[in-house]
Amino acid sequence: MRHHQSVFVDSGAWIALALVRDPLHERAREHWGMLQEASASLHTSIPVVIETFTFLERNARRDVALAWRDSLYEPGLVKIHPCDNKDLATSWDYFKRRDLHKLSAVDATSFAIMTRLGIRIAFAFDHHFAAVGFRMVG
Repeated sequence: MRHHQSVFVDSGAWIALALVRDPLHERAREHWGMLQEASASLHTSIPVVIETFTFLERNARRDVALAWRDSLYEPGLVKIHPCDNKDLATSWDYFKRRDLHKLSAVDATSFAIMTRLGIRIAFAFDHHFAAVGFRMVG
């Protein structure tokens, strides 16, 4: 990975980082360290933030979810992007693809946002990112 490269962080990566009991936690920490070493420019989206917070609040404890939320606002950590109407419209096209079985709406909006922003790398554990042509870290 080149220094300062833009990387989109998906819910699965955030969850694995936040939960020590997650089976992907150690792998996520290793890749997180690599991203930090490379001074990657980290990006995520409002739908990903909502999905991650909801998962953590329901499957861990509220204080874990709130601590994760607070960590997002550390200066310079991650840029949180909105999902606008054009992104939402673009995301529906992914559901026409037969190779994207069990695709989530949040992932589809992530693809649209990444494309709009010109981000080609995802810190994700979901095979759908690779299936649509993004390079994966994770």
